Amino acid sequence: MFKRSIIALVASSIGLGGLAHAQAARDYISVVGSSTVFPFAAVVAERFGKTNSKFKTPKVESTGTGGGVKLFCSGIGTQYPDIANASRRIKASELELCQKNGVKDVVEVKIGYDGILIAAEKGGPAYKLTRKDLFLALAKQVPDPADPNSLVANPYKTWHQVNAALPNAAINVFGPAPNHGTRDAFAELALEPGCQSFAWLKALKDVDENRYKKVCTQVREDGAWTDVSEDYALVMGKLAGNHQALAVFTFSYLDQNREKLSAATVDGVAISIDTIAAGSYPLSRPLYFYVKKAHVGVIPGIKEFIAEFSSDKAMGAEGYLVERGLIPLHGAEFSSVRKDVADLKPVRL
Repeated sequence: MFKRSIIALVASSIGLGGLAHAQAARDYISVVGSSTVFPFAAVVAERFGKTNSKFKTPKVESTGTGGGVKLFCSGIGTQYPDIANASRRIKASELELCQKNGVKDVVEVKIGYDGILIAAEKGGPAYKLTRKDLFLALAKQVPDPADPNSLVANPYKTWHQVNAALPNAAINVFGPAPNHGTRDAFAELALEPGCQSFAWLKALKDVDENRYKKVCTQVREDGAWTDVSEDYALVMGKLAGNHQALAVFTFSYLDQNREKLSAATVDGVAISIDTIAAGSYPLSRPLYFYVKKAHVGVIPGIKEFIAEFSSDKAMGAEGYLVERGLIPLHGAEFSSVRKDVADLKPVRL
C-alpha cells in the first residue's frame, strides 16, 4: 500500500512521462464522457476485460460530453482520464484547452453514427415536425408573429400555435442538459437550420455571429423545455402517463424501447438505421472517442482497448455494437478510421 501511494504521488507531480519505463501508478484505463457513447464503451470495456487477462477492465463513467472532454483536457498524468467519449466532434476551444494544459496529441476515433429523435409516449398524438417548428417551439427568442423581422421572447404555448397542422398540445419537452453533447448536436442540427428558415436571421451570421448563435441555438427557459442531466430512464418516467410531453432521445435508446415510444418525423423523414446511415434523416450525427496519446504505452492496455473498440467484430457492419444500436461506418471511411487508430494519428481541426 505504501509503495502504491508513493507511485501515485510521483505520478501526480511529474506526470506520465517520467513513469514511462517504470511501474504505472494506475493499472486500469479511465474513460469518461458522453452518455450516448457510454453504453457502447461499457460493452467494449466488459468484453475487453473478459478476453484480456493481461489487463484490467477499463473504468467507464458517464459525465456528458462537455464535462468529459473538460476532464480529459485538464492535463497529462494518472489523475486525468485517458479517453473521452463524445456525441459530437471536439470543439476548437476544447482542443485549445488540451494544448494549453500539455495534452498535445489527441487521437480522434469516429465510431459510427446515431440519430437524435423527438418522441412521445406510445399512444400519444403523432407529430410530424419540421426543424422550423422545433426552432419556433423551443428557442428562447423567435421572430415576432406580428413583425417577423424583429425578435420577441417565445410566445408560443402549444404546438398548434407554432403550426396549425400540429396537435393542440402544450409545448412540454424534456431534453439533455447543456453538458451533454446531444444538447449541442440538437442545437446545431435542429434549432439552427430552423432559425435559418428566416432569411434575415440566416444573414445575421455574416454580420454578427455571436448574436446569431445566441438567437439560433439558445433554448427557452420558461418551463416549455426542461433540462435533464440524468439518464434516459428518468425521462421515460416523466413521459409515463403524460401524452402531451415530448422528449429528446438518441436512436440507440429508441431501438431498445420501441414498445414504449412513438418517434416524430422530422422534415418528413422517419428515423431508422437506413435514414441515419444515408444521411437523409436531418438529425443524424457521428459519434467519437478521443485518446490521449501521451498515456499510450504508460497506462496498460490503451492501444489494445482502442484496437478492440475499432475492430470489425465490434463496430463493423455485423459487429456487437451494431446489435446495441450503433449505426456503423462503411467502406473507405471505416478503413480510414482503423488506419488512423493504428497510427495514433492526432486530430487536426
